[in-house]
Amino acid sequence: MKNSHAWASAALILWGVICPVAAQTWISTWAAPAFARVDQPMQTLSPAARAFPWSQNVPPAAAGQELVVAGASPLHFKDQTIRQIAHVSAGGSQVRVVLANSLGTLPLRIGAASVAVRDSVSSVLAGSNRALTFGGLAAPVIPAGAILVSDPVDLKVGSFSDVVIDLYLPDDTSTWKSPVTMHAASWQVNFVSTPGNHVGSTLFPVATTTAYRRGDGLASASSFFLARVEVVPDKPTGVLVALGDSITDGTQSGIDANRRWPDLLAARLASAGISMSVVNGGIGGGRVLDDGVGPNALARFDRDVLAQPGVTHVTIMEGINDIGGGGSKPYPSVADLIAGHRQMIDRAHARGIRVIGATLTPFEGAAYWTPEGEAKRQALNNWIRTSKAYDEVLDFDAAVRDPANPNKSQAAFDSGDHLHPSPAGYEAMASSIDLTLLRSER
Repeated sequence: MKNSHAWASAALILWGVICPVAAQTWISTWAAPAFARVDQPMQTLSPAARAFPWSQNVPPAAAGQELVVAGASPLHFKDQTIRQIAHVSAGGSQVRVVLANSLGTLPLRIGAASVAVRDSVSSVLAGSNRALTFGGLAAPVIPAGAILVSDPVDLKVGSFSDVVIDLYLPDDTSTWKSPVTMHAASWQVNFVSTPGNHVGSTLFPVATTTAYRRGDGLASASSFFLARVEVVPDKPTGVLVALGDSITDGTQSGIDANRRWPDLLAARLASAGISMSVVNGGIGGGRVLDDGVGPNALARFDRDVLAQPGVTHVTIMEGINDIGGGGSKPYPSVADLIAGHRQMIDRAHARGIRVIGATLTPFEGAAYWTPEGEAKRQALNNWIRTSKAYDEVLDFDAAVRDPANPNKSQAAFDSGDHLHPSPAGYEAMASSIDLTLLRSER
């Protein structure tokens, strides 16, 4: 009996080594894919934007703030605090914040940081503020090209709530001589303080915001030095990353509205009782093969998809900017684009991630539409639908196209630029998704 007890004890010890007790599971609940801003002169509204109704009467984002025209918020910071809003998909009982200097070439000093729950506009709920440390440091330096993951804090956040991240930047970024890691079009206004460290203040002294006006007349806003927000969910929760371009990023869905198609999908999943965090991995202007606004999809796939904690699914809707930018030229060919999609599929499958392809929506009438580009879109969509390379397919093209003219979107689903969906178009896309495709069982 002694020997059997000894054997059993040894077996339990060995089992503990091979199969340790499961640690807390962190998942990504919000993300901001990185774009490198290299300072450029201010822009002006294009002639088309001046003639288009959306360029008229764009309201200021803060009292007295005139929206500059640029490709991203042009702000620099010196002895100021940025208060940024993350509309999380899944809630939890603990929170971590990941800061990013991913595309910077010099170290970035953070004077202080905190996380809280938003009350309204730029204020936070009293008592919800938690100071953040990074490996125990309250004032860390983010090395060039790096991210920093905060130490966990106990903070109860609900699904679809607004989490507030404060960063105090003591140095003058205008003299920094490094690309600024940011997300150009967050479609969420963020706040910049008067001078000083205002991290964690319940009421925030707003000097300006990160809002700006694009060359096409649309008002947008940017986020700075944030990679993602992570939570420990209250129950097992899958993570879907929606990789894409401006149609995933939310162009024309509204500012501060949280009505991008991934937002609407997350709401549908929650209503159906499916535990799934939906993380937006879109960058406006993004392409599969070449850099556009931000790195190409193959270059950013590891950072923006594979590195997201808990990722179980990825949707890929990418290629319309490759096609439109190529115009009538042979490159990129359909074969080039298919090869790029296959690369992402294989890399996701190697990590056990379920990969779902999305067809490209119509764009006839857009500034860069050509008959040659339309032929490429149709061919790529046919491959996405029929090749069986993807585990599943979301047919967004079928959801929004005009039956009488399939090269165009239905008028109600067209924002007016003939490329991006209207809010009703985003609703149609999200509503077209068969939710059973996204259950965690494989």
